[in-house]
Amino acid sequence: MTSPAPQIHPTSEPVRLPERAAIVDLAAIRHNVGVLAKVAAPARVMAVVKADGYGHGAVPVARAALAAGASWLGVAHISEGLALRAAGIEAPILAWLHTPDSNFSAAVAAGIDLGCSGWELERIVAAAREQERPARVHLKIDTGLGRNGATADRWDSLVGEAVEYQDEGLLRVVGVFSHLAVADEPQRPETDEQLAAFRDAVALAEDAGCDLEVRHIANSPAVFSRPDAHFDLVRTGISVYGLSPFAGQSAADLGLRPAMTLRATLSQAKRVPAEHGVSYGLLYKTPGESTLGLVPLGYADGVPRVSDRGPVRIAGETYRVAGRVAMDQIVVDLGPDADPDAFAGAEAVLFGSGEEGGPTAEDWARAAQTISYEIVTRISPRVPRFYVGEDA
Repeated sequence: MTSPAPQIHPTSEPVRLPERAAIVDLAAIRHNVGVLAKVAAPARVMAVVKADGYGHGAVPVARAALAAGASWLGVAHISEGLALRAAGIEAPILAWLHTPDSNFSAAVAAGIDLGCSGWELERIVAAAREQERPARVHLKIDTGLGRNGATADRWDSLVGEAVEYQDEGLLRVVGVFSHLAVADEPQRPETDEQLAAFRDAVALAEDAGCDLEVRHIANSPAVFSRPDAHFDLVRTGISVYGLSPFAGQSAADLGLRPAMTLRATLSQAKRVPAEHGVSYGLLYKTPGESTLGLVPLGYADGVPRVSDRGPVRIAGETYRVAGRVAMDQIVVDLGPDADPDAFAGAEAVLFGSGEEGGPTAEDWARAAQTISYEIVTRISPRVPRFYVGEDA
């Protein structure tokens, strides 16, 4: 985990941002969780804050999400859950991705719920014995995604083994869960097949003696597209951060507000002649005499190297990256009429809320032929996080 990021607090004095910054709007996080809670009701909301809150900062996002009505927090790794506990967060936390080296004892001691696909069961029980405290377990069924989770032919025996340990007081099976593969493509039939398999798995667990607190399979797209997948709890990741999980719908279409703005201060603006090459490989040359602007963000900061036409907003106009993205910097062609002096120290926004036509993480995802999840999550710790909207 990275060290806590600096924060912007409401003040009457103007705050000068550093040359690079990822600004996270916690009011947007709260708004998005409120939207999700309304759509998912009566199911409860788990805000997924793995990967340092999808690059936004796990602890600030977790606190904002809980304040807005989220009941649970979700992480991939136990270490991420322990960091939340160390920050004083007491809400229910589920961690679901483990290896034999995962610290199950620390998780049990910290009251972190554990996803279990089968192989982890003996290690979880050993941790419970060591801590003299029953573990809270969510059994995972692989309904078709093919990642972790017990397969259908193993499910009966896993449930039976878990119930035996439950009878011994070593654990409690408090949940059954799975994960959807194509909920972002609502027309595909595989989601129906997964939901049918999930219902069968839940019924078997309940018949075997599991008194389940939560049954959960819905991810962000399923919250909006499959109300029949909500069950008791929905696990919301990308939508918490105000980004759409659908290729054909924007965040605004879903009532969501992007929470992160990535910006920098131009480090240089200069006039160059026609046919002047730009960046490695000289793949771009100025069509005529022009002004080039240098933005101090590159692939070491998380800007995808392949996005050589990514949008950058400067002084109310959107420009495109000219030439290859370098490790520390990108170049934009500001055009033949741009006065270098007028652009000295100007703010360059790579993505943000999209208001007034500004670029979004989705725009960068299209430029890089990837998804918005990757764009925000990959912003590196070298870019300081600043927080606004704490008291909004």
